[in-house]
Amino acid sequence: VKVVESGGGLVQAGGSLTLSCVASGSSFSLNVLGWYRQAPGKQRELVASFSSSGGTNYADSVKGRFTASRDNAKNTAYLQMTSLKPDGTDVYYCNALERVPGSRPGWAYEYDIWGQGTQVTVSS
Repeated sequence: VKVVESGGGLVQAGGSLTLSCVASGSSFSLNVLGWYRQAPGKQRELVASFSSSGGTNYADSVKGRFTASRDNAKNTAYLQMTSLKPDGTDVYYCNALERVPGSRPGWAYEYDIWGQGTQVTVSS
């Protein structure tokens, strides 16, 4: 089971970039849960998360500028980023959850799957 992010690169402040995420390799339930980012020397932080009801939650820092979407049938997700700020370099990660049925009805094992990330550099 793997998650692969793509679409990162170098962009000028104020520009736009769209990241993609593909989760694959599971014969069970596999869903993309959200996008995270991590700056050098800092903790990974949530950028956008998909709720089970179909909504999307965003970090305050990206509200109004980023739009996250997913296609559950294809296990793909996207992160459209606009009005990018010159924050330097962040690595964006996609997070997926695999649910494997357990030995008893109603039981399931959950596995958190992370990709290698895609680097986004915003220059001033």
